Amino acid sequence: MAIYDNIKDIEEEIIKCMKCGNCQAVCPVYKEILAESGVARGKIQLAAKILKGQAKYTPELYKKFDLCLQCQACSENCPCGVKAHKIIMAARAELARQNMLPFAKKAAFNVLRKPALFDFGLRLGSTFQGLAFRKNASGMSPRFPIGLEMRRVIPSLADKPLRAELPEINKAANSRRKVAFFTGCVTNYIYTNVGKAVVEVLNHNGVDVIIPKDQHCCGAPATINGDIETGKAMAKSHVDIFSKLDVEAIITVCGTCGGTFEQKYVELLADDPVYLAKAKAVASKIRDISEYLVDDLQVDFSKLGNVPITFTYHEPCHIGRGMGLTRQPLEMLTKLPGITYRPLAQPNRCCGGAGSFSLTNYDVSYQILKKKVADIKSTDTHVVVTGCGSCRMQIEDGLAQGNLPHKVMHVIEVVQQAYRNAK
Repeated sequence: MAIYDNIKDIEEEIIKCMKCGNCQAVCPVYKEILAESGVARGKIQLAAKILKGQAKYTPELYKKFDLCLQCQACSENCPCGVKAHKIIMAARAELARQNMLPFAKKAAFNVLRKPALFDFGLRLGSTFQGLAFRKNASGMSPRFPIGLEMRRVIPSLADKPLRAELPEINKAANSRRKVAFFTGCVTNYIYTNVGKAVVEVLNHNGVDVIIPKDQHCCGAPATINGDIETGKAMAKSHVDIFSKLDVEAIITVCGTCGGTFEQKYVELLADDPVYLAKAKAVASKIRDISEYLVDDLQVDFSKLGNVPITFTYHEPCHIGRGMGLTRQPLEMLTKLPGITYRPLAQPNRCCGGAGSFSLTNYDVSYQILKKKVADIKSTDTHVVVTGCGSCRMQIEDGLAQGNLPHKVMHVIEVVQQAYRNAK
């Protein structure tokens, strides 16, 4: 049985917790609210009460488990090896089964299960976004309350989604390899230049890029928030779509998407032998773009064009702690000619975005973000590079509200610039 289908399946992890409190030292949420319910230890004890039937299923209990970024810092630093982030997800799933999932999230995840409707809504939003948002120098801000903080700055939706703009098969002139590209929602609907950079750089290296038109949201928002049925449905859909492709790798540009394919699909489909085998096969092909360029293609970045920028790097939680890719992004970036790197004091500290967390808990999210922005400011750089679209949105919001002039780029956009400058 999948670990999210019954909280009893995570009991061994719950028992391993020795209540030492080491998680307090690394939990960004706890540092802001200073409440035991905000840290992993407190949530694990609540999960134990659920397991023993000592906790009532209430919306208030769901809110306590909602105060988690899923940054995995607690799990990484636990001396007992407790996977606290999985316990929290299992508890959310149990609460969702007891009908404690907030109505707004239920409605959103119902739309995610209908890719055509979701796509239509985003395209419609792109056309009429000017009615609800006012443009400013850094992006857009709400004209009136629509579920977002009025002070928030968000990027505009692209005029045309990436998957509608690029062909399904993008052939390289000197074709020698073939991969599939999972675009994810943020790259498809907002930062489309990131997706174009992926195709351009891979084509330059003789790699054909297939972008399946029937792909959709990876399902992470639903799974992470406890809607396991939606997560399973989307996992099966993508396992079917990508397992039929004859490719050597499946490229991602977001650690949440990559980790969902690589880890959560296997967990979600554990009770279905047929789909489990297919999920494992798909998972074995997942490569973040930095991982593929550095480890698989072994590109010599020192021979590319000059990139005269001074940058700092924010390590996304789900790329660093989630997928274990702490080396590849910086190995790629720092070898580029002409580039200067100034590290953050805490490059892997969560930015506070965490997808829907920044929507439902914006005040806490923004307090966490302010610390990241202060760290960025201290580097005296003019470019922030990261490998996650969600982190990018969050950081751009903080920079805009802090009146800082930094530009935020995805790692592949910097590499694209190096290839172009080489010409």
